[in-house]
Amino acid sequence: MSAAAGALVGRHIVVTRPAGQAAHLAEALVNLGARPVLFPVLAIFDIEDRQPLLDAALRLDGIDLACFVSPNAVDKALSVMLADRAWPASLCAATVGRSSELALARFGVTEVIAPREHFDSEALLELPQLRDMAGKRVIIFRGDGGRELLGDTLRQRGATVEYVTCYRRGRPDLDPAPLLKLWSEGRLDAVTVTSSEGLRNLVDMVGKLGQTWLKKTPLFVPHQRIAALARAIGCRDILLTGPGDEGLVAGLLEYFRDHVRVA
Repeated sequence: MSAAAGALVGRHIVVTRPAGQAAHLAEALVNLGARPVLFPVLAIFDIEDRQPLLDAALRLDGIDLACFVSPNAVDKALSVMLADRAWPASLCAATVGRSSELALARFGVTEVIAPREHFDSEALLELPQLRDMAGKRVIIFRGDGGRELLGDTLRQRGATVEYVTCYRRGRPDLDPAPLLKLWSEGRLDAVTVTSSEGLRNLVDMVGKLGQTWLKKTPLFVPHQRIAALARAIGCRDILLTGPGDEGLVAGLLEYFRDHVRVA
């Protein structure tokens, strides 16, 4: 094992991805000798009324662009909509990240517009394919709530936009005792967070004592918006990484290569 890879051996690193979506990052950390601590801060639920998705499936042939805001949006929408029909060959999809592209590929959707860096709505909107949207019909698949930037901007550019909710987000009811124990023993080395909503949930879930420790713990985040929220909360050691699990792992390796544990 290289010196850089060895930097994570024995490190307790909190993985806050939703249950069912943390395995890839956890496995990568285990392979580097780390000890991932799974603490999901978001729960993903199916919507109770699937009719809007079924209705959207019937209209796909008349749509010019289908946007998916996350891998969850892909999985929850297409598992319903493509149960009884195929994806239209002429319909292009758009999304904001590599994980969502891979999720689309699993459903056979390969014509995808996506940014190659920054991986957010702002980067997607900068692409030339989305500049002239006059007369275009767009569906945006997302969870309940969320940012309006993508839809608002496409409308300003002349598109007709509708949102379809395909999943609900919630805060898990988890006991923070395992995290508090590691913090109290000085053995919790880092926390990874991949969404602003997840960070807000984490703060609520760990309570006042946990918040005190969290603010002093290296916090690894893949987006500037999450980093800005972390600063507003009072976190003092915030590390902005590259996108996806690969970016988080690279950031962890780089940080701990230069930070030797003090006995």
